[in-house]
Amino acid sequence: MKLLTHRSTRTLAAAAVGAATMAIGASAASAAPTGPYAVFAQCPTGNPDVSVCVVSDTTGGAIKLGNQNVPINKRIRLQGGLKFDPDTFESIFVPAKNGDTLQQTALDVPGGLLGITVPSALPQPARGLLEAAINTVNGVKATAQLVGPVGFSFNNLLSGQGIAVELPIRVKLDNPFLGNNCYIGSASAPVKLRLTNGTTNPPAGTAPLVGSPGVLGATGDITTVTGQSLVDNTFSVPKASGCGGLLSPLINPVVDLKVGLPSAAGKSTARLNGDAQIGDASLVKASEN
Repeated sequence: MKLLTHRSTRTLAAAAVGAATMAIGASAASAAPTGPYAVFAQCPTGNPDVSVCVVSDTTGGAIKLGNQNVPINKRIRLQGGLKFDPDTFESIFVPAKNGDTLQQTALDVPGGLLGITVPSALPQPARGLLEAAINTVNGVKATAQLVGPVGFSFNNLLSGQGIAVELPIRVKLDNPFLGNNCYIGSASAPVKLRLTNGTTNPPAGTAPLVGSPGVLGATGDITTVTGQSLVDNTFSVPKASGCGGLLSPLINPVVDLKVGLPSAAGKSTARLNGDAQIGDASLVKASEN
């Protein structure tokens, strides 16, 4: 039998160390909370400053942009963690571990493209083709996408006063006629939802909305909030952009006309109804395997 050389021995040792390192890395990467803490799978427990894990599920309500109301009939999850300023004890929201802080849930837009007409300035036969496309594929999906940092005031959430959650979003409209880049809002000009479970403070002449703090409870070591309602009617909504692809200069104004954009503060509304779960980050981390 041929004896191993020093070089081959070193090579095998290096390979063994590499394999062990990969195994450890894979184990760490796959670590996830278990049992009742599994809901906090995306809590950023690797950040030592995070002391609280948060999951908030919106399962009802509606978002009205301009004159277009979109009911919420699917779950939209907000998830992440909280760290606290040691001087003010104000909470700072830390994004989800996988980056999916606000899950993108497509909602049906009532009426779809009905009411949208092709501009008369568009010549035939293109105008006829687009009219046929509208009539053939009417359904539209709307998806809220986070485009900036989440604001989360734990103190305001508990007191029922002031802004509890701030969400800078854009809304993607999906439909073959509208193309793949039809948005309301953008990273530079987002729709800024400033949600409260108390009473909103809209511009003069607009009646305030009243939210609900829900019912505080507990399941083991996890704090629960059921039946909460977060509301806002203080935000403005910009014009649509990118709708219709190359024809966007013609189609954007048509979408704006149908939806009623731009919409000034006080004209649009948001009511997000649902439940929340709040856990101790150290207990969540301890449950990971």
